Amino acid sequence: MILTYIEVRNGKVKKSSLETLSEARRAAAAMGVAAEAVLVGYALDGALAEVRSSGAAKIHLLESPELADYSSQGYALALEGLVKETAPAAVFFPATAMGRDLAPRLSARLGVSLASDCTAISVSSGRLAFTRPIYAGKALLAVTLPASPAIATLRPNVFPLEPETSVEAEIIRKTVAIPAGAVKGKVVEVLGESGAAIDVAEAEIVVSGGRAMKGPEGFTLLGELAAVLPRAAVGASRTAVDSGWIGHSHQVGQTGKTVSPNIYFAFGISGAIQHLAGMSSSKVIVAVNKDPEAPMFKVADYGIVADLFQVVPALVAAIKALGA
Repeated sequence: MILTYIEVRNGKVKKSSLETLSEARRAAAAMGVAAEAVLVGYALDGALAEVRSSGAAKIHLLESPELADYSSQGYALALEGLVKETAPAAVFFPATAMGRDLAPRLSARLGVSLASDCTAISVSSGRLAFTRPIYAGKALLAVTLPASPAIATLRPNVFPLEPETSVEAEIIRKTVAIPAGAVKGKVVEVLGESGAAIDVAEAEIVVSGGRAMKGPEGFTLLGELAAVLPRAAVGASRTAVDSGWIGHSHQVGQTGKTVSPNIYFAFGISGAIQHLAGMSSSKVIVAVNKDPEAPMFKVADYGIVADLFQVVPALVAAIKALGA
């Protein structure tokens, strides 16, 4: 059996979790085993409705009032019990902020290996092989994990969604007892960023800006472009984030988020290797820069050598005209 962790944020299932479950279904079919899913938290019925027909043979609900707010210690403890009880061949997580935090903690508790940020999974002779980028995306490494279960995080927007099925999953509910003192930290407040409707890691189009944006007002301009595009989010280089022009949740790169959108717009981003590591797997890359020698043009599918402050308003006007 392959078990998939379904991430729930604000009562909603993350799209990247359903992508991860879809890949688990494909891998499980190749291995001749079942694909199952697990949700952890409290009052999960709303999220359950989103995954009930997602193709999982069983959906495990691990619930406790102590798990109402995310805690890597509490969630890992709950998952550890389920894994030891069900003995899956592998456990898949989406490579989101939560998945990247939770998967290594679970692997440490189980004493097994972890393949992180995987972009492909194959099955050979009944064994899973994971492909992941290394050296800032300049090479790909194929690995097999010796111990069971194999734990892996899967990059969002890489694995296609499988269609829903007409057969609903078997639901297995379990109340989890969290021992006193097991969770050292407690969430006292969650500060959400206003206007951040779509996580940059899950957006189908990312509109990113760099040093050439000149200030916060430049990212307001990019927000106008993202607003007229479907499922778009605003991204940024580390320089722009460090300058305080936009929040860290928008940062793309080696020290930010890894994105794989259908289209990645790079406005005024030179193309340092640390940034390329976070967006080089984008399906189409469009670079706009006044410097014709900018390294970003070497990886771009389309390039415009021009002033971005002229290009962006022209794009917004053209897209609005198309929709009129």
